Amino acid sequence: MTIVQSLLFFAVSFLASIVGAICGIGGGVIIKPVLDLFGWASVSTISFLSGCTVLAMSFYSVGRSMAAGEKTIDLHTGTPLAIGAALGGVAGKQLFTALRDTAPDPDMVGGVQAVCLAVITLMTLVYTLKKARIRTKKLDSTALCLVIGLVLGIMSSFLGIGGGPINLVVLFYFFSMDTKTAAANSLYIILFSQITSLLATLVTHTVPVFTPHTLALMVLGGIGGGMAGRKINKHLDERAVDKLFTALMAVIIAISVYNAWRCLGA
Repeated sequence: MTIVQSLLFFAVSFLASIVGAICGIGGGVIIKPVLDLFGWASVSTISFLSGCTVLAMSFYSVGRSMAAGEKTIDLHTGTPLAIGAALGGVAGKQLFTALRDTAPDPDMVGGVQAVCLAVITLMTLVYTLKKARIRTKKLDSTALCLVIGLVLGIMSSFLGIGGGPINLVVLFYFFSMDTKTAAANSLYIILFSQITSLLATLVTHTVPVFTPHTLALMVLGGIGGGMAGRKINKHLDERAVDKLFTALMAVIIAISVYNAWRCLGA
């Protein structure tokens, strides 16, 4: 990969992580489809680079939040969700590896990911637009939190997006969290799922081919974006965050549909 391409990957990671930190979606839901759109690396490489970037950003954001003594992360609910997501991260990684190894065409894997992401994001957008009229729940069962976290971890790891918008919908609906609280807890869940996903990749020796300077630039972009996103988030009210989130969902759906057509239908 050329230096120019690596710098563009850095720019995507930085900008995506800013929005990811503001909205609590981790940035991977933007990084993965956008880099797939360029077609400069394999699906496996992009998933790995995206996951590492999201891990760096979420580690910084969660670490800074806890160090500052902020109370936005609900450890009672978030920890079992995060543990479930950690287990799901391993399962999702194995599911991705199985599909990659059995697929007759590498493009098919990217196409399946794009279709899944488009459907999930569309459902998230519909919920977001109608959430004012939807009656939410307030679950307090550790067992249910573990199961919900497991499902979130499987989806995020399989799609290579870290966590994405589905985390927020789950936190809105099942736990009645407001936008900013959901964003903080989403990053906490993402952190755990990405740690185990990375460890599973290392243990199973399935690390794809990548250029080290590209990974370094993307990780720096993730951390830098996380820093900028935290600062911007403090100056935005929940209505502004909701508007940004809604606009972002529409863009992701459009890119994912195009990626699916390019990989499966072209």
